[in-house]
Amino acid sequence: MTYIAHRQQPVSEQTLAQAELQQHINQQAQVVAPELLTSREIDFYEHELYIGERLVARIVYDDADFVTERWIVMVNNAEVFRRSWWQKCFDDTQWHYSRGKLPVQEPETPAATTGNEIMAQIADECEKHGLELLDDGVYRGDVKLGEAGCTDGNWWFVRVGESQERVPCDSEMDAVYWLSMVDAVEALDYEQLLDLPFDMLTAHDWQRLLEYGQYSDLVAA
Repeated sequence: MTYIAHRQQPVSEQTLAQAELQQHINQQAQVVAPELLTSREIDFYEHELYIGERLVARIVYDDADFVTERWIVMVNNAEVFRRSWWQKCFDDTQWHYSRGKLPVQEPETPAATTGNEIMAQIADECEKHGLELLDDGVYRGDVKLGEAGCTDGNWWFVRVGESQERVPCDSEMDAVYWLSMVDAVEALDYEQLLDLPFDMLTAHDWQRLLEYGQYSDLVAA
């Protein structure tokens, strides 16, 4: 039996270098470009860092005494690390995030306005108009003007002596203002009622407009 020996050809340094270069190019082509952080300034002492519209971290300033590294990266209201200057915090946050080493920021739920906070806001507005907020509504002296409140983030008011429908408005300021105008609204004539914004007219006001219209038709006849 005849055996044929194959001699391996020597590989030149140039060939090896070209192969390594091509391998590096192939690897780079497969690398996905890292997501870049953007900063939104709340004020000089606080910045929020985002990927798109998703909050990733915060950078805040520590003004406590005897602190050398005053800029802190916070995630979920907990300190992750701190640095001596803001840009270093930003760069290191980008480095940690791109390598999956940054804690995941949990979605934040907006704090709901409590009943006490709503009442406090209404009471402040009442004071500006010389009114008083009691347990059962808004008063001018001993006369109840109506009620005001906020449900699911929507402000409303109900004027006394009218239907109990809640009239929507934009804020506690509007609610108390329209309650303070109870006497003035009752004194308005047909033309003046028409000048009011339609969304501020209650069922009682619409009934008055209807009655005015019917009366005008009778007079004209």
